[in-house]
Amino acid sequence: MNARDNTLKSLNHQQPEAIPIDLGATAVTGIHVYVVAALRDHFGLEKRPVKVHEPYQMLGLVEPDLQQVLGVTVEGVFPPDTLFGFRNENWQPFTMPNGLVVEVSEHFKISRDNKGDYLIYPKGDMSAPASGRMPKNGFFFDTIIRQPPVEDDKLDPGDNLEEFDTLSDEHLAYFKQEAEKAFDTDRLVIANFGGTALGDIALVPAPFLKQPRGIRDVEEWYISTVTRQDYIHKVFEKQTAIAIENLTRLHDRVGDNVHAVFLCGTDFGTQTSTFCSEKTFRELYFPYYKIMNDWIHRNTNWKTFKHSCGSVRSLIPAFIECGFDILNPVQLSAANMDALELKTEFGRDIVFWGGGVDTQKTLAMGTPDEVYNEVRARCEILGKDGGFVFNTVHNIQANTPIENVKAMIRALKQT
Repeated sequence: MNARDNTLKSLNHQQPEAIPIDLGATAVTGIHVYVVAALRDHFGLEKRPVKVHEPYQMLGLVEPDLQQVLGVTVEGVFPPDTLFGFRNENWQPFTMPNGLVVEVSEHFKISRDNKGDYLIYPKGDMSAPASGRMPKNGFFFDTIIRQPPVEDDKLDPGDNLEEFDTLSDEHLAYFKQEAEKAFDTDRLVIANFGGTALGDIALVPAPFLKQPRGIRDVEEWYISTVTRQDYIHKVFEKQTAIAIENLTRLHDRVGDNVHAVFLCGTDFGTQTSTFCSEKTFRELYFPYYKIMNDWIHRNTNWKTFKHSCGSVRSLIPAFIECGFDILNPVQLSAANMDALELKTEFGRDIVFWGGGVDTQKTLAMGTPDEVYNEVRARCEILGKDGGFVFNTVHNIQANTPIENVKAMIRALKQT
């Protein structure tokens, strides 16, 4: 059984021959460029700068030679433009704050402010206000909020829909080509087509737009989900209609070359609770997720992937009911997120894609033995009877000791 068939078996809640592994196939299951470079050195792979394919979090591209030695079974299809709105093309060297030389797109345009912080610009246009900031000794960019004054009597839902539009023939051709390339591997293919995330806080400030309009401040957006629900409904209604049109055209191009789609990365959990009640989730988000999930399940063979950090156990029944097949990152360190209880209660109805090791404490600050033991224990619980794809709880961060990553890989190879 090849990697793809083995992973599909797990997604269909059947016991696979080996634990499927995703390391780098999405923007929430990736590896910081520092760690990718360290892994390449550790395994003695060809010496060359690592490409930063996702500059917002400074994620390094996990290329085929590293995928092979890591045992990766999932291949990602990424959108043509980065979160800062520019294409990854014509790679050029860039020196990270720790001195590591990486490669970035020619459109990766930065300046330094008077504190030495790095500023990055939407679409690489330095005449526009900067949309991201990386501290001078930092590891990734934070979004710069560029919120125009909010005047309720002048709010137009169209302003929060500026980034959502019918995909061009160029975009469709791109996804067709990338899906074919990914399918030519023996791995399961997950695609991020974009345009289907409802209120994703990474996207609300629109770091890819030169002059974003509408409600673009994170705090103001959260307030609006309570005080301006009519406005949010209008945004979600139109966005969902556009998404269905795009999904229809995408399926015509990529067909069964894609096995799963990253539908939404909106976070609903904190370390201790949820951002909203189940009632609010069901009233404000559920109807639109259900429309998209229902269309996908009626018309395609794709599985749908929902990312939400935090303590979301109380929302998992609603996630399942509105049609999500996959939950990520399975933050087991959050309140009420016990691995065995989640597997027992929900393991027959949703795939746990993540949860393999805690990145906040164990992987970042634990010993190699602690990492090894946690990975083995998590795989034993979550991997029983399928319904599991190994990934860390969100991306592997820059300051993760390489010895701990090696212990994680060793545990996976021995599981």
